[in-house]
Amino acid sequence: MAQQRTRGLRSRPRRDFLRASGALSGGFILEISLSGASFAAPARGIPATINAWIRIGSDNSITFVCARSESGQGVYTSLSMLIAEELEVDVNAVKVEFAPVAPVYGNALLGAQMTGASTSVREAWDKLRTAGAAARMMLVAAAAQSWNVDVAQCRTANGSVFGPGKKKATYGQLAAAAARMPVPENIALKPASSFKTIGNPKQKRLDTPAKVKGQAQFGIDVQVPGMLYAAVAMAPAIGARVASFDDARARAVPGVKAIVQYGRGIAVVADSWWQAKGACALLKVRWDEGPLATADQKSIWEGLRNAIEQPGRVFREIGDVDAAMAQAVKTVDATYRLPFLAHAGMEPLNAVADVRRNRAIIYAPTQFQQLVPHVVAAVTGLKPSQVELQTTFIGGGSARRIEVDYIVDAAEISKAVGAPVKMIWSREDDMTHDAYVPAGVVGLSAGVDPTGKALALRFNATSPPIPREVYPDIAGDAATNHIDNFAYAIPALKIAFQAHDTGVTAGGWRGASHNLNAVALECFIDELAAAAEKDAIFYRIDMLEAGGERTLSLRMKHALEEARLRSGWGKPLQGGRGMGVAIAASSNTVVAVVAQAMVSPDYAVTIEKVTAVVDAGILVHPDQAMAQVQGAIVQGQSACMWGEISIRNGAVEQTNFDTYRVARMHQAPKLIDVQFIRSDSAPGGLRVPVVAAIQPAIGNAIFAACGKRCRTLPYTPENIKGYI
Repeated sequence: MAQQRTRGLRSRPRRDFLRASGALSGGFILEISLSGASFAAPARGIPATINAWIRIGSDNSITFVCARSESGQGVYTSLSMLIAEELEVDVNAVKVEFAPVAPVYGNALLGAQMTGASTSVREAWDKLRTAGAAARMMLVAAAAQSWNVDVAQCRTANGSVFGPGKKKATYGQLAAAAARMPVPENIALKPASSFKTIGNPKQKRLDTPAKVKGQAQFGIDVQVPGMLYAAVAMAPAIGARVASFDDARARAVPGVKAIVQYGRGIAVVADSWWQAKGACALLKVRWDEGPLATADQKSIWEGLRNAIEQPGRVFREIGDVDAAMAQAVKTVDATYRLPFLAHAGMEPLNAVADVRRNRAIIYAPTQFQQLVPHVVAAVTGLKPSQVELQTTFIGGGSARRIEVDYIVDAAEISKAVGAPVKMIWSREDDMTHDAYVPAGVVGLSAGVDPTGKALALRFNATSPPIPREVYPDIAGDAATNHIDNFAYAIPALKIAFQAHDTGVTAGGWRGASHNLNAVALECFIDELAAAAEKDAIFYRIDMLEAGGERTLSLRMKHALEEARLRSGWGKPLQGGRGMGVAIAASSNTVVAVVAQAMVSPDYAVTIEKVTAVVDAGILVHPDQAMAQVQGAIVQGQSACMWGEISIRNGAVEQTNFDTYRVARMHQAPKLIDVQFIRSDSAPGGLRVPVVAAIQPAIGNAIFAACGKRCRTLPYTPENIKGYI
């Protein structure tokens, strides 16, 4: 038996090495300087760095340094459009590079250099337009100085500056001089009426050609000289560790170079991944069972159910709920139960690590650039400044790659073998070692008056906590997502949350707790409407207070009205069909969704049509905005109709897409109709509120179709059948 063969550092528990990052222990200060540094004149042939986001070559090439991760959501294009609009260049000619780790590239809405929570365009809206406008003004100043004319006599168009007397200079000709110009203090941005690039409905994605041709580099595509491949054997039970292992048969496989024990398990390193994976299957590992060896889903549900009986942390309270309940003529009570969900990205987790004596280079599809140098330093003995990160395209993020555990694994393995290593998790590794969307239980109780109007509402929720170390500035209030902007006018209100650690690793998804709170609240509001025998849309509208032009209540009313008209709400439906509505507000966006479902006699559900009305401000890239909403609808449908991770004997039962189902093409809604409300307001986020709204809309449609109020997700025939 081989025992403890790790040649590198033993891995510390996740929370330990995350705490090792001093950069995350205090407040994150975002550097907002447009220049980012004092740039010297470039050498001949080297592009001039105008500011932290823009480089211009003497050949008139424009390079945009993109500080957000591209996981299919379109920031590669939409953020380039912000730069191109103010810089007065053709966005299709802009080259894009992913940014290195640096304070100037921080996300001010999240407090760190990371991508998530539908913040990319919102956070960049003013910043990148200002960067483009400043660069343009510096180019004009350089031209004016060269021509000895006033800047007011110059104009820009199509990557050139034009002056009096038919003077013209390309940006490439002016870039070196412009880089030495002072950054303008007063920068006027274009009004929306002058936009040429922003809002262009015909703009194609900039990354599509490279992806179609196989030229785009995802993490799984990275190749470096001398690279080996690693497959891993990880504990079947959550929290288990290697007790001992026998690797004799695995070592005999051709191509195997090394077998090492690292913090999470055993890695087989070979000339190819398939060699490593084949050898990995031959390992004989004895596992220390760990603290959750006997845990099962039933005990997890019991723990969560008991937790909502605790007082919890009250984070919103209006009026006297007890007194209002005593005056009610009727009470309505419900408890909703929502399962753990997997991220199930198309690209399994992977990273390439090249750990050397005094330097490490990491190539990874990551959403949290700022954290990577610190966690790699913690397990290699290097300093964070000695760790270089190169971000790649991501084949599916949804916040899973805000976690950096897989990068730590790759770094440990590379250090142990003394060579660059590409570590790839199999689909089964990925599915069974996720940072799962938290399961939750939400208890609701409302007292109503004789007309069915709610006088009081109690909302008690519980779920596993989101790790503060991974989500430094959003974890504390993650439990309040969707409920923190509660817009319904109820005289007495008490909203509380009780964290309950199940032992199962929890992480973000499309938002943190939107998918607990939105489902429970919007289904419960539907229950109140049904109890009052009121129309579900008008019941909601009546509960929304009037306000100013852009108040949340007014925006929600408008979206609901548009959804009612556009969906054909209220028309008679036959054959086990019904419509359900829900509304969600998040990321400066309001979404009203109407789903039409057909429920068969055996309670199989088919989603026939989804109508979504979206108030998201200015659409930077309308075509991609449409794709985002459509994709979010299908993603939310997958989650609420089939998504469920369950635990048995401390291990995740679902291992691949045969047991963890997502919507196939023939199961997606037959029609998705999306209407964007025209607005000149700043852009909002899209995916989080749409995913939050479609799930309760489907649940409410099921009730309308068959009369069964399913409060246990997913909406499987078995779960629906279990309700009266």
